[in-house]
Amino acid sequence: MGTEPRVPLVFSGLPESEMRAQALGFYETMKTRRTVRDFSDRDVPREIIEHAVLTAGTAPSGANHQPWFFSVIGRGPLRKPLREAAEAEERAFYAGKAGEEWLDALSALGTDADKPFLETAPWLIAVFAQRRGGPKPGDNRKNYYVPESVGIACGLLLASLHKSGLATLTHTPNPMGFLTELCGRPETEKPVMLIVAGYPAEGATVPLHALDKKPLDQICAFL
Repeated sequence: MGTEPRVPLVFSGLPESEMRAQALGFYETMKTRRTVRDFSDRDVPREIIEHAVLTAGTAPSGANHQPWFFSVIGRGPLRKPLREAAEAEERAFYAGKAGEEWLDALSALGTDADKPFLETAPWLIAVFAQRRGGPKPGDNRKNYYVPESVGIACGLLLASLHKSGLATLTHTPNPMGFLTELCGRPETEKPVMLIVAGYPAEGATVPLHALDKKPLDQICAFL
């Protein structure tokens, strides 16, 4: 144990019956999550997004360095150039950069290079992974387990947004360097994904293929 000050753990246990109910209830909520590509322009209060980002910030991270940054983009002048830059990368992707196997895997989802949701949805959240930083403002130390830490934070962010009643989409154009420039982030940060959040458009659909989730015995083994 180091010499850092320590405080008592605040932990409220639950009766076993309540634990089962909570675990099942959260699963029932999360299994309705779907990736949406048709968004409404209906406004969403900023406070909801703020609390979702704060939830993401509770994620565990290597050495508690919290190597993430979330650039939240509302309606404004960034939307059009962001969409143009993303669609330029997507056109190259679908024109052959991705390779036939990848494009074949995507064919069941019906995706293409046109991304109108980047201008329609009320909120975009650009997620950046920080190679250097630390837990305190101004720190410039090496960060550890960065992909793992940021991945967990993104999972919590998506769960929080869904739990709040919003639809989401994880958008990952490749490369994503344009996000660094548009969001004014330093070169020491790597853009990881763009999370689209809002209400689904009226009549929105999802591919039947997307409902096909592996059962427990295909994703888990109790040893």
